[in-house]
Formats: sequence, structure tokens, C-alpha cells
Amino acid sequence: MFLHDKFGRAITDLRISITDRCNYRCVYCRTGNEGAQYADLKLDEYLRMVGVMVSLGIEKVRITGGEPLLRRGVVDFVRQVARLRTASADKLDIAITTNGHLLEDLAQPLKDAGLNRITVSMDAVDPEKFARITRVSGGFERVLAGIRAAKRAALDPVKLNCVLLRGFNDDQIVEFARFSRDEGVIVRFIEFMPLEEGRVWSPEVVVTLDQIVKTLSAWKPLRELPANVASETARRYTFDDRVGEIGIIAPVSKPFCGHCSRIRITSDGKIRTCLFSLFDHDLYSVMQRGGDDAEMAAYVRSVVEKKEARHHIGEPGFMQPSRSMVHIGG
Repeated sequence: MFLHDKFGRAITDLRISITDRCNYRCVYCRTGNEGAQYADLKLDEYLRMVGVMVSLGIEKVRITGGEPLLRRGVVDFVRQVARLRTASADKLDIAITTNGHLLEDLAQPLKDAGLNRITVSMDAVDPEKFARITRVSGGFERVLAGIRAAKRAALDPVKLNCVLLRGFNDDQIVEFARFSRDEGVIVRFIEFMPLEEGRVWSPEVVVTLDQIVKTLSAWKPLRELPANVASETARRYTFDDRVGEIGIIAPVSKPFCGHCSRIRITSDGKIRTCLFSLFDHDLYSVMQRGGDDAEMAAYVRSVVEKKEARHHIGEPGFMQPSRSMVHIGG
């Protein structure tokens, strides 16, 4: 039986961050290493939390960070999560979001361990622009090799997530569409959200869904595709020749809170019911003080009951969360 919040939404998707460390310092995400504090738990502690969530009806587990592939033992962690597939959770879907820098050597081992899908965060397909964004030299070639390794390992569909900022990388929209068609991957553009460390977000920086569609349509005619599931966050498009797929995730201009199915666990074991929650709920402390799985499950149910109806981006009085995306988990 699924978890349900007080608005009747079924909570079926878990995103769990297994580290807030990252080997990239993307300029729109991180201000640098100054004052960095890391709060990684043991992998078996994350595993226990995932097990409790799966027992409550979670069907999709996405492993995030920071950069999750930095964690020593990540392949075995995926293998242990895959063992949670039982008669009642036989279709448990396991995915990872990664920056792809370490993916080339890990793609096949992750697939063999039970990983279903991979998403690569990538904000430019121009190598020089990629280096300026990530502040890492030579990263583009490594990420490209990782994407191709994921395809060879049949971690399908391979998806790329690109966060767009006006005047920053919005010149990459058509280039990403070409990349989707040439490489056989799904590209998903994400509207920039106020979750960065530097607090540079403003409505003027957001490249909206309508603007992305207009840019792509001027290049090649688009066709909208139906959603795979009702709770899907991306609006899906292909081109008139049906080569390539583009998704657009538009939490700012076209919020999808009404069918949100997600819950998050941060790298320090806190539950967040929304990216823009102003409060954390400390599941780790329940486990740390000796709570058994039943107590942890009861706590999760009580937290899900408090899930917000929606976010309030752009509204008067909106307050940005004190934790940035790298600490919450992508």
C-alpha cells in the first residue's frame, strides 16, 4: 500500500543523497569550497532507510548527491538496494543522477549490480563552455565517454539534465537538441530554481518552457509526446521526423505540484517533503536512538502527512530554503 499525503497524492518516488561532496564546482550551484561541511552517513545506514521506504510502497529509488559516484562502495550499495526487490516490490526501479565524470568505468558494473537507469547532469555540449561552468578542465571528454559507456551498458534510457540560465548557457538549446539526435539520448531542460549557494536567482534569469519550445520550433518542428505516467515532471517532445527526444521540466513557469510523488532524504539523513521545504525531518535521529523499522516507518508516515501542497516560487513572501541543492540532493 502506497504512502499518501493529506492531499491524496501517492508518494512512490524516493530521492536519496549518499553524499554532499562533489568533484565539480558549477558556477550556478556552488560558490566554492570555502567553509564546506560534509555530512555523509555510512552506506548501510542509507540502505536501512531505503528498505523502510520500500516497505511503505516506494517504487522508484534515485541515488543522488553531490556526486554519488564519489562514494567508495557505490556499486555494492546499488546491489544491496536491488536485493530489496521482493514479491511486493518486484518492479523496484533504481536510478542514479551523476555528473558523469567517473561514469565510464562504472557504467557496466552498476548495470550488473542492478541499476536500471542513469541521468547525467550536463549544462553545455561545447567543451570550453562546459569547462567554464564546471570549473574543471577536460571534463567534457570524460562525461561524453561516460554517456557512451552507459549506452553500451544498456542503462536505458540515458537522460541528460541541463539547467538553463539566460545569458549563461541558453545558446546551448539547439546544440543539445542536435546532441540528442546524434547520440540517441533524451535531453531534459530544467528551469533554473532558487536553490543555489550564491543566491543569484531571479525571475529574469529563468528560461521558461514556452521560450525553450519557441527556440526549438524555430530550428525544427516539434511534436508533443504523451506523459509516460501521470506524475511525470517533464513535458516531452520530439521532432517531426521523430528523431531525438526533449523533455522540459518547468517548476517555475508551469508547476506540477498537484501530482508530485516525491520524497527526499538528504545526505545527513533528513527527510524533505519538497525541494523548497523550510524544515527538515530527522529520520536519522530516529534510527540513531535505537528506533526499529516500525518506528522509522511510523515517523515517515507522520512526515509525509505534512507534505506541502505546493511551492511558492515567485510569490510575495517566498523564502528560499537555507540549504542549497548540493546539500539537499539533486
